Amino acid sequence: MDIYQAVINPFLFTLVKTDPEWLHQQTIRTFSWLSQASYHPAISWLNSSIRRSLCLNNTSLEQNLFGLNFPNPVGLSAGFDKDGLAAEIWSSFGFGFAELGTVTYHAQPGNPPPRLFRLPLDKAALNRMGFNNSGAAAMAARLASSQQELTRSVPIGINLGKSKITPLELAAQDYLESFRLLKDLGDYFVVNVSSPNTPGLRSLQDAAMLSQILDVLQTENNSQKPVFVKIAPDLEWEAIADIISLAKTYTLAGIIATNTTISREGLKTPVIDQTGKSPQEEAGGISGAPLRQRSTEVIRFIYQQTQGEIPIIGVGGIFTAEDAWEKITAGACLIQVYTGWIYEGPMMVRRILTGLLTKLEENGLTSISQAIGIGNR
Repeated sequence: MDIYQAVINPFLFTLVKTDPEWLHQQTIRTFSWLSQASYHPAISWLNSSIRRSLCLNNTSLEQNLFGLNFPNPVGLSAGFDKDGLAAEIWSSFGFGFAELGTVTYHAQPGNPPPRLFRLPLDKAALNRMGFNNSGAAAMAARLASSQQELTRSVPIGINLGKSKITPLELAAQDYLESFRLLKDLGDYFVVNVSSPNTPGLRSLQDAAMLSQILDVLQTENNSQKPVFVKIAPDLEWEAIADIISLAKTYTLAGIIATNTTISREGLKTPVIDQTGKSPQEEAGGISGAPLRQRSTEVIRFIYQQTQGEIPIIGVGGIFTAEDAWEKITAGACLIQVYTGWIYEGPMMVRRILTGLLTKLEENGLTSISQAIGIGNR
């Protein structure tokens, strides 16, 4: 029996209706403590027990992409560990990689609360966090300290955003300053220009604006770290095609598709308890199941337009192995989860990986890399 699904989720989400942001903060603190206290015999035993329960290792799930080894294709999306407080623990929960952030050059509190809401009827979340984080310098100090003590077992990415106080015309310099502080500490980097919660940020997806950011980053990128751009699901096909062209021009490692959506189409939740308003009246981005179809459509479009030559990390509405398989066969080489993990619990990653192995066997495939994009052929 999955204790999380049977007891913990109903208790926290339905019975006591715990505030989502408070619960998230307590979770991160606990995970951070687990990673930092790993030297203690009891904590070391607990971490080992977690790994035995939640991890699944199989060579059929391994991939080497853009110079990095991924033990499996399921990663933790940006937004969960904004400050890299638990960077060392994510592999223990079965993830094949994890993305920290979004981090900005200037520390910032984000938008005023309440700013994170569950939409249980939709298996979704609405957030307008606004890139709340301690800043790039604080993350750099933390990661540098932990690197001296621990060897990473999975790749760690860093998601970069624009500071709210930085004018749009100076955005490129803002991203550059963050990258300079962190470039030796992340295995890959993501240019986030697609969050709906920083005023004007999505305008940076415009080809002219985005090219300025990519130009300064790649000029600074003397170690040739893989650099991705994360795009919104609400872009028109022409705009996505422009970003594909930029990805080729600046030899990006790939594209992450997609961020949260500003669409409210098809939502079943009538009222958000904390505010008494409908989701249609609340600002912010929607993640979870309502995003599933659109994000897959964007993945498929990118794969078809590039004939599979640009790697895609697929994110949006992944809860099951079937959801993951849909993204991979549409063209994603890796996938990320966040909202689904909150609803489904810690066992979700192992369930997805077990299901992917079954899918490979059913389709006569021996490696997950063979499944990438086969739905387009």
